[in-house]
Amino acid sequence: QVQLVESGGGLVQPGESLRLSCAASGSIFRINDMSWYRQAPGKQREFVATISGGGWSNYADSVKGRFTISRDNAKNSVYLQMNSLKPEDTAVYYCNANIRMRFGSVAINYWGQGTLVTVSS
Repeated sequence: QVQLVESGGGLVQPGESLRLSCAASGSIFRINDMSWYRQAPGKQREFVATISGGGWSNYADSVKGRFTISRDNAKNSVYLQMNSLKPEDTAVYYCNANIRMRFGSVAINYWGQGTLVTVSS
């Protein structure tokens, strides 16, 4: 099986920075896109950023210029550098990865358990 484990959440003040990490482990042949989503209290889960295996990235308009997604393919990991954080960034952040477990198998989307980011003064 495959597991995604996030880390790096916490409580910060507006304007500060945080770096989230997510590591995939288990039976992995190839990881395609890796992404971050978030869910604020009382709201639906929303897309934050994505990065392809080749390094192409895309962001939600609300985080462009403040957040940077990156990945380390050797470590099966994806990161989210969050700068200039705002109270509206408060949410549980989830890692998502499209993973093929063996050659020729269908790629499946896996989710981490989430890590809480709270931005408050």
